[in-house]
Amino acid sequence: MPGYETRIIDVDVGGHRYRLRVLSDNQQFSDPDGHGDRLGISSAQWSLFGQVWPVGILLAEVMDTAEMTGKRILELGCGIGLPSLVLQRRGADVVASDIHPLAEPFLAYNSALNGLPSVHFRQLDWEEPLPSLGAFDKIIGSDLLYERDHPEALAAVIERHARPQAEVVLTDAGRGHTSAFSREMEALGFDVEESHHPLENADGTTIRARLLRYRRGLPPRAG
Repeated sequence: MPGYETRIIDVDVGGHRYRLRVLSDNQQFSDPDGHGDRLGISSAQWSLFGQVWPVGILLAEVMDTAEMTGKRILELGCGIGLPSLVLQRRGADVVASDIHPLAEPFLAYNSALNGLPSVHFRQLDWEEPLPSLGAFDKIIGSDLLYERDHPEALAAVIERHARPQAEVVLTDAGRGHTSAFSREMEALGFDVEESHHPLENADGTTIRARLLRYRRGLPPRAG
C-alpha cells in the first residue's frame, strides 16, 4: 500500500471523456521519507495536488480549443494535469511541471489510463532556476496565486521561461492576488485580458473564477 487511497473519476472536456486517478479525499497524506517536507510542502498542502478543481477543468476546456500549432507549451503547478492531458490528446508539444513528488507518477498513470503517451514532466521549484527547461510560446496554469508571495514568484518563473513573443493563460479561483500578478506581468511587457466565469464547487458553493490571458509581442486575438 502506498500510504494513501485513490479513486477513479470521469471528467468530460470538449465532448471527450477523461478517466483520472485522484486522491480519495483531501485528508490523504503520506510522506514517510520527508521528501515533501523538504520541498516545503506541509501536511495541510500535501493532498491538494491530487484533486481536479473547477478552475483546472476551466483551463482544460480553454486548452481544448487553444491554438497550439508550432507552439511549445508549459503547464505550471500541474497537479493531476488535466489541461496537459487535453493538450497531449490534441498532439501538442506540452511539458507539465509541479513541485509535488507524486505529480509525475500520477500524470504517467493518467496518461496511460486515457491511452495517451506519457506527458513530458519536469519537477520545478519556482525558487530554483532550471535553465534546462528552456523557453515556451505558451505558459498555462490554474489556481497558482493562493499565497501572498506567489505573484512575484510566478512572474519570475515566467520571465525565465517565456519567449519574447508569448502568451500566458491562467484560471484563478478569486483568491485576491490577481491584481498584484497583473502588475508584475505588465512590468514584463504583457497586456492582460480578463473574463469572469461562475463555477460550482463540489460542495455546491459558487466561485467567481477568472480567466486571465497575458500576451506579449503578439497580434491582438481574433474575436
